[in-house]
Amino acid sequence: MAIRKIVYLPDPILRRKARKVELFDKDFQTLVDDMIETMRDAPGVGLAAPQIGVSQRLIVIEYADDEENPEAPKQLYVVANPEVVAASEQVVEGVEACLSVPGLVGTVDRYYGITVKGLNRKGKPVKIKAQGWLARIFQHEMDHLDGIVYTDRASEVWKPKEGEDYPAD
Repeated sequence: MAIRKIVYLPDPILRRKARKVELFDKDFQTLVDDMIETMRDAPGVGLAAPQIGVSQRLIVIEYADDEENPEAPKQLYVVANPEVVAASEQVVEGVEACLSVPGLVGTVDRYYGITVKGLNRKGKPVKIKAQGWLARIFQHEMDHLDGIVYTDRASEVWKPKEGEDYPAD
């Protein structure tokens, strides 16, 4: 496993539509492991392959449902070729940050709940129902696969004050 370099705007790979994952071979498994290690090292709650310069439709997310408890166990999600197959009517506003856009945060509207279908790291089908912040993280990471950065969707973007902390995707 290795920590990969995170790319920042205006790197053109962040604006490209990523290629579908076709092979779940040893190289792909190494990519998954490297993305998990890179996300944890950053630290972030999610990472999309384009953020480390790889144009593949792959995301990793690690999130604990109990945000107030730092000891709460985190759930790790690895999804190749993810797609939203259902979304709630309810849209909620929230503050987002991004490992590829350091030093800024923004207010973004996202669906409160979504259902995502894709493939796990072994190429087997998975279906994930996510709500709240987990749904927001999924939508943020999946946007990266289509060349969209959260600042494109933000109603407001600002530099946080010293001491303000926002989890980065």
